[in-house]
Amino acid sequence: MAADFSRVRVLIVDDNGYMLTILRTILHGFGIKQIFESKDPADAFDLVRSDSVDIIITDYQMEILDGLDFVRLVRTADDSPNPLVPIIMLSAYSEKSKVMLARDAGVTEFCCKPVTAKEMFSKIASVINEPRPFIRNKNYFGPDRRRANPDSGTYKGPERRQARQKVGAESKASDEEVQVDEA
Repeated sequence: MAADFSRVRVLIVDDNGYMLTILRTILHGFGIKQIFESKDPADAFDLVRSDSVDIIITDYQMEILDGLDFVRLVRTADDSPNPLVPIIMLSAYSEKSKVMLARDAGVTEFCCKPVTAKEMFSKIASVINEPRPFIRNKNYFGPDRRRANPDSGTYKGPERRQARQKVGAESKASDEEVQVDEA
């Protein structure tokens, strides 16, 4: 069954015009009609505040404000209208340390360049079909970084970190889940 992405609104943030063209072509091939583009993360954040977007695709390394700073701005700025928006980060740098920095900034998915249509489709389908709960604590706000099923772990003892706690619920767990209703 083919996915219908015709109503998905995507923002691409990349300071490389050639990469914007490649991504736009790939997204059009998926049937995505509403694509916003920005070469400047600051302008992109203004766009996020003025227009509703469903998915953000951003480059890791850009001038002045890099992709990590942009992600943190979307996730934690007081005037961010949608801190829960899925964010897919693209990077030519795929070292574990870079991926972990992106994850810890609040990125939903990470995709290595050169990007393929198959990989981009997989990431977009993942953020739409398998949304992860969001976690808020004093040091982090973003999608749950634990991808494994918490019930499948080997350790079941009293020190096991609690998962999926509702925001506002009193708990000994340090992480809290933000419940999101999908329309």
